[in-house]
Formats: sequence, structure tokens, C-alpha cells
Amino acid sequence: MFSHVTVGAQDLERAGHFYDATLAPLGLKRRAVVPDGGPAALCWVTATAPLPRFYVYIPRNGEPSTIGNGSMVAFLAASEQAVEAAYAAGLASGGTDEGTPGPRPHYGDGYFGAYLRDPDGNKVHIVYRGDLQE
Repeated sequence: MFSHVTVGAQDLERAGHFYDATLAPLGLKRRAVVPDGGPAALCWVTATAPLPRFYVYIPRNGEPSTIGNGSMVAFLAASEQAVEAAYAAGLASGGTDEGTPGPRPHYGDGYFGAYLRDPDGNKVHIVYRGDLQE
């Protein structure tokens, strides 16, 4: 169901210490984050699957991290067409555009996504991970 969940932090070292300890009993381990031009980040995954992932980021907008700032829920889609359909349905149901459906090659070959905000302003990402399909 989920591709990844993101939360914001002011201090990645402190956040890393906390999440390493908290998530280890759950079978999650930290993995390297390949720089992609975005803000500094940390990431955790299970040992058996590349997704879902949990990220902690310094907020991209440069503002202090607050509850919700830097947070985003990402939903994994089965196809590019499903991304487009979910995006359209979200807009039709009171959402607002934050990034139309399309390839995001800087995240991976075959990565296709769309961004929108729900009626309360929460950021939602719909993603097809063609780069991870076998």
C-alpha cells in the first residue's frame, strides 16, 4: 500500500539516534540515501523488501520543522494509469495540485508520480515504482 512515509526534523543526528533505536526491534534498518538534489535525509527499510521506506528529512523549504512540515504520505500505485486516476480523483474531491502526474527520472528510471494536497493541506504523493518492478 505505501511507498514511503516522510517526517521532518531539525537535527538529523538526533533523529537518527532515536529512530535507529526505536525501529531496530521492528526489523527496520537504516540504509544509505543517495543524494538527489533534495535536502539531507535518513531512511529506514525492512531487510527483506525495498519498500515501504520511512524517511526523516530536513524540510525542503528551509523553514523549521513542525508537525506536518516535511511530512508526506506516499501511496504505492500498481501502474502509471493508477497514478493518473488517483490524482484526478483527488482533485475532483477537493484536493489541490502540487505536481502533475509524470516521470520523475531524478528519483529512478521508471519512477512515475503525482503530488497533491488534501482539503486540509496535507501533502499526498501517489507513485508507481517502475524502477523496482521485476
